[in-house]
Amino acid sequence: MRAGGTIILAALWAAAGAARAEVLGADATGFQVRNTVEIAAPPAKVYDALGSIDEWWDSQHTWSGKASNLRLKLKAGACFCEKLEDGGGVQHMTVVYAAPGKALRLSGALGPLQTEGAAGTLSLVLSAKDGGTELVQTYTVGGYTKGGWTSWAPEVDGVLRQQMMRLKSYVETGKPR
Repeated sequence: MRAGGTIILAALWAAAGAARAEVLGADATGFQVRNTVEIAAPPAKVYDALGSIDEWWDSQHTWSGKASNLRLKLKAGACFCEKLEDGGGVQHMTVVYAAPGKALRLSGALGPLQTEGAAGTLSLVLSAKDGGTELVQTYTVGGYTKGGWTSWAPEVDGVLRQQMMRLKSYVETGKPR
């Protein structure tokens, strides 16, 4: 979004009310959230769809306001990045582990967490279940923010849950909604 972190933070707060938070823990030093979704498609198809992030990520949760500016290659060292106007860009996360059809792990601070002293690990684990895929997403964040991380956890969890539901819809129907 052009207005930057303030708008993204506001969107995080708004989305928190629409999703049930699964906060595993939160305190002054960090938090951990987890979402689990079942997708009616095999793990290989779900994994491949993760790399089409520009097709299913919500534009409201980008710095540019356009999900079409996002890119994510499913290989170690790759960037989950976003193009900005005038040749600018954002590195949201870096792929640190890529196991096709099984798991994807990224390191970095998403959205307004980049303005804090945060480090995060986003793990996506895929398992075959009942002819489809169980996708477990865990985001662990640590570091410094004034006042601690307790209030951030449910808000971040809400946004990540929304993205997982959009991914599910994209894989199952070809559309994120």
